[in-house]
Amino acid sequence: MCERGDAAPTFVKLVVRTEGSPLYSERKFPVTNTIREIKQKLELLTGASANSMRLELRDSDDENIIKNLTDDDSACLDAYPICDGLVLHVSDPLLNTDEFKDLSKVQKVQLSEEAYNRRNDTARAFLQKHGLGRYNEDAQEMARRLEEEKARKQKEILKVIHVGNRCEVVGIPGQPRRRGTVAYVGEVDFKPGVWVGVRYDLPLGKNDGSVAGKRYFECPPNYGGFVRPADLVLGNFLPEGDCTDGGEIDLDEEL
Repeated sequence: MCERGDAAPTFVKLVVRTEGSPLYSERKFPVTNTIREIKQKLELLTGASANSMRLELRDSDDENIIKNLTDDDSACLDAYPICDGLVLHVSDPLLNTDEFKDLSKVQKVQLSEEAYNRRNDTARAFLQKHGLGRYNEDAQEMARRLEEEKARKQKEILKVIHVGNRCEVVGIPGQPRRRGTVAYVGEVDFKPGVWVGVRYDLPLGKNDGSVAGKRYFECPPNYGGFVRPADLVLGNFLPEGDCTDGGEIDLDEEL
């Protein structure tokens, strides 16, 4: 479980759909659940295994993929752009057989947009009836405001932290203070939000400035790491091992 402020919504209503099934099921999930916890809850509902389950966050029409939720099981649900009414698409490659994949045996029915709108057994009809997803104006407005606030905070961060700044990483639980130089500031492919790439003075990091094959900055192996901006203190820090410090400028996790 991850911590979250009291003022934020604590639950989100998602429409669960298992690949290969025409059925939809609305479920309420705590936004502080990790993706691993969500998968475990979906085991009994879908029959898919949590170990091989793949999750995709899709729009309310179950047509466009918003985010793949399979990459990081430790991430919280609220780390993603999520709101009531979105579709949680569940798949498991171990459940797929050639028989189910042979679409030549399936009778195909094509509907016009007008005919689809007249039906009352579709995902769109379900969402409209219950005022979910893009049909929930309040939820859409809240999501828009949250995105605007997130963008504003990220712009403020970018004004303060710059590549080349000396820094000390202080906010990682269970980890000692480590000094280094800011080598990257911005969004990354492996996690949502703004991250700071640090080139440490000593080999106390976890990478060489690259993650999952994408390079963000250059440094020797184990000299690089990525931290949240709140976990940094900027200042005139001398290289690691020097006992004479410069001044500090005050400004949770590391990759």
